[in-house]
Amino acid sequence: MAERSWKLYLLLLLGLGLRSQEALPPPCESQIYCYGELLHQVQMAKLYPDDKQFVDMPLSTTPDQVLQNFNELEAAHNHSIPRQQLQEFVQQHFQAAGQELQAWTPEDWKDSPRILQKILDVKLRAWAGQLNQIWKMLGRKMKPEVLSHPERFSLIYSQHPFIVPGGRFVEFYYWDSYWVMEGLLLSEMAGTVKGMLQNFLDLVKTYGHIPNGGRVYYLQRSQPPLLTLMMDQYVAHTNNITFLRENIETLALELDFWTRNRTVSVNLGGKSYVLNHYNVSYGRPRPESYSKDMELAETLPEGDREALWAELKAGAESGWDFSSRWLFGGPNPDLLSSIRTSKLVPVDLNAFLCQAEGLMSSFYSRLGNDFQAAKYRDLQAQRLAAMNAVLWDEQKGAWFDYDLEKGKRNPDFYPSNLAPLWAGCFSDSGVVDKALKYLEDNKILTYQHGIPTSILKTGQQWDFPNGWAPLQDLVIRGLAKSPSPQTQEVAFQLAQNWIQTNFDVYSQKSAMYEKYDISNGQPGGGGEYEVQEGFGWTNGVALILLDRYGDRLTSGSQLALQAPHGLVAALLLYLLFNFLLQ
Repeated sequence: MAERSWKLYLLLLLGLGLRSQEALPPPCESQIYCYGELLHQVQMAKLYPDDKQFVDMPLSTTPDQVLQNFNELEAAHNHSIPRQQLQEFVQQHFQAAGQELQAWTPEDWKDSPRILQKILDVKLRAWAGQLNQIWKMLGRKMKPEVLSHPERFSLIYSQHPFIVPGGRFVEFYYWDSYWVMEGLLLSEMAGTVKGMLQNFLDLVKTYGHIPNGGRVYYLQRSQPPLLTLMMDQYVAHTNNITFLRENIETLALELDFWTRNRTVSVNLGGKSYVLNHYNVSYGRPRPESYSKDMELAETLPEGDREALWAELKAGAESGWDFSSRWLFGGPNPDLLSSIRTSKLVPVDLNAFLCQAEGLMSSFYSRLGNDFQAAKYRDLQAQRLAAMNAVLWDEQKGAWFDYDLEKGKRNPDFYPSNLAPLWAGCFSDSGVVDKALKYLEDNKILTYQHGIPTSILKTGQQWDFPNGWAPLQDLVIRGLAKSPSPQTQEVAFQLAQNWIQTNFDVYSQKSAMYEKYDISNGQPGGGGEYEVQEGFGWTNGVALILLDRYGDRLTSGSQLALQAPHGLVAALLLYLLFNFLLQ
């Protein structure tokens, strides 16, 4: 079956006129979970409110038997199976989603990690204790049958237990896991972090990259590359140099994937600069959002549909699925059908890779390999020069995604425009204070409940009015790198606003959410599914901020009124300081 799938795939590539690339991730070969008539009929019948539910359901028998029985059923109904019979077929041949995972309490979980003692506000300290409890709720490990019968599951086997985001996301996700791991390390759970890291390293050894998430239908795409940073945080916490030495070549292999498969050349002023973009060379609808992708494609001419599906997958690879960042062109630029993710050179992706190259140079130096250390030092220097030439805008004081088709930067506000600060990928410390002016110019500091993901309201979940935990972190810890007390004070006030929003919602609903509506301080919305509870990276960022500012952060409605004034005061100090220097 695998050989036949490969032939079909190669024919598809030829039909689409796509160029083969070295070391592309393998196409998902499952004719049940990834493509094929069975997937098409079930998802288009909308048997479940969320398309993800079906592709997460394990098989009750072998894939060959399921496909044979389906083909017979289809033939009996002249290729148009009534909904009732389709529902009965699924009930007979599939098990309920989630059967392959079991709840797991991490062995290294502690009731009172030291971080709690750093938090002076009594209510916030108690809340941080509740966040620490949530790790037990989000712990999962795989049942042995996922290893013994992998063909019956969409889940990719991982040897070690892990922490999931929560809600509909019951498997690991790549970039989510970075902030989860930081939170776990603050909760003194280094053993759990090592296991999660090992799972990711094993995936790189098997597939050459880390997929978007832990399912076979995610194999065609990755997510923002933070594996090297995960290793850095773990080693900084444990000083486990042996683990680093054993896995340094696997870290290099993951970065090679981005070099081989996600590189783009930008010509400016007679010079050529090499940077990276999100780009998935496979069409077909996303299995976990199949019916939505099919319906969206029906609004376009047939010849444009495969390209649309590839761009949707690239948007999912970015982690920003979906956002006005990727929506351009046509009479209705806010429509998801106008997506063209691969045509942008994103600031945050290149900042993450720049940071990873610097870390790899440091790792190799520490391990005594001066040749490899110099190689990655040179790669980082080249990327810094390219980012300065292509993405940096001196006048505006920020970096901007570069539009390959229009040959210019996208001027819109996104917190990712400041990602190089967080990643430490800038050569002039003065840019941090320029970033503060950039935030002020865009009136970002006027929002009480958090930093908006954009100032454009498109209905997509990575746009206004949603605020996301990792983007708060990018800006707050980026600003905190400034030597200026005024800029550091704004970073604190932004942290206070976000913690207040998380704390207030938790006080009302006893839950943490994946995103928040910064216009009203409630759980967020928009996008392809309902807002999810959990929530891994939100918990992680809250603990990061509580760890950093625990001696200053406070709770209560009184502070909620004071927080904006604190930002205004910090801004006035900043403006006065600059005026006196002139």
